[in-house]
Amino acid sequence: MVQEVMSKEKELISLDQALNLEQKDIEENYRQHINLHLTRLLKMLGFNKTFVRAKDMIVWDKNGEEYLDFLGAYGALNIGHNNDTVINALNSISHLPNLLQSGMHSLPSVLARNLAKITPGDLKYTFFCNSGAEAVEGALKLAKIATEKSRIIYCKGAFHGKSMGALSVTGRNKYKKYFGPMVPLAVEVPYGDINELKLVLEKYDDIAAFIVEPIQGEGGIIVPPIGYLRKAKDICSQYGVLLIADEIQTGFGRTGYWFACEAEGVVPDIMCMAKSLGGGIIPIGAYIANEDVWKRGYGTMDRCLLHTSTFGGNTWASAAGISTIEFIAENNLENEALEKGNYIIGKLLRLKDKYPLLKEVRGRGLMIGLEFDTMNIPLIDRVITNNTRELVDEYTGGIVASELINNYNIITAYTLNNPNVIRIEPPLTVTYEQLDKFASSLEEILMKNRSIGTIALNNTKNLIKSVFNGRR
Repeated sequence: MVQEVMSKEKELISLDQALNLEQKDIEENYRQHINLHLTRLLKMLGFNKTFVRAKDMIVWDKNGEEYLDFLGAYGALNIGHNNDTVINALNSISHLPNLLQSGMHSLPSVLARNLAKITPGDLKYTFFCNSGAEAVEGALKLAKIATEKSRIIYCKGAFHGKSMGALSVTGRNKYKKYFGPMVPLAVEVPYGDINELKLVLEKYDDIAAFIVEPIQGEGGIIVPPIGYLRKAKDICSQYGVLLIADEIQTGFGRTGYWFACEAEGVVPDIMCMAKSLGGGIIPIGAYIANEDVWKRGYGTMDRCLLHTSTFGGNTWASAAGISTIEFIAENNLENEALEKGNYIIGKLLRLKDKYPLLKEVRGRGLMIGLEFDTMNIPLIDRVITNNTRELVDEYTGGIVASELINNYNIITAYTLNNPNVIRIEPPLTVTYEQLDKFASSLEEILMKNRSIGTIALNNTKNLIKSVFNGRR
């Protein structure tokens, strides 16, 4: 046994070797040790490129080709790739202990204070974790312990994460059907429908919270009717139900405000955040609550450790958060996002009027969704089974993204809960010239292709090959 372990150790790949790995070896590692079918999906869409350098809006592949990143890691790169402010901050604190629970440290205390200053209203107490899903888990637990109730209301089309509690309040069955039973007492309501929400609030007397995204991200960048969030907050307060705002994707300037709920002057009882809080470099998540909710939940000696995280609030993550907030504030990026968003949305709406293939343009600030016509290709329909139909349906948004990355060097991706939609979430530092490049590239695609099927047929070889590989 010892000899077997020593033999395996001789096969280890060093960091230096990893940085110089050939493309074929990278793909083989993905196939053998990460996810075989994810590898096939990435290859099918032409997303199997190897990028070796990144700065702000631009990434470079191993051949020196430049790409514009209009995906922005699903809203995690609000201040761009490898931001100097964040990197310099991390270099300045590299001598400090990173994980040391038996003490009180200045950086998480300052980050929590700063979050209380930039979040709306009376939000005050912050718990630090490592991801958006963890922030949602913690927020749900806080709502339950603070209210001594258990039922959670959530929205159809919502995406709050894939850990068990967060998954239970995520509004797409595809991600839930294999993992039942879900956490009980979760009730789904239509997004944007205040009357349906009111009916549910009237029906149950054990509701702890209503969790909602101010703009649904993975649902397809869905903006609710004006006044919906304000009315939801008012009606929740009327029934003694907490409002949890999931600002994981919408926060830190993305929609033209520090946080999207500010557009309607809404102060949630609990707010979740993550993604861009770490400056695109260090993973960090958090939820923040008002004093009343926090004290009802964890405000006694015997309750203060009921929810903990080993890595939450570590020194490096806290430094990244502090410097990220500083960079956004100093560069007025929330206003930049609103102005640039209005600019590019205007251009995209004009394209929608000219090209029926582009069905809808929606969003706020630099959180934009483009919905395209669905795909119907008899050639592909004849060679696939029902088991692979869903994969092909999800290719609808992906084929436009594939065209953009492979023919125009622009990175985008479709939304998880609505695969007909590609998202536009570049760093808030994007230039007007780069926005023009995106709009002109998309127009070229729309001009050359009368339907989504026409675009797909240009990629049919890769699609059919991937489908058949998936059936083996």
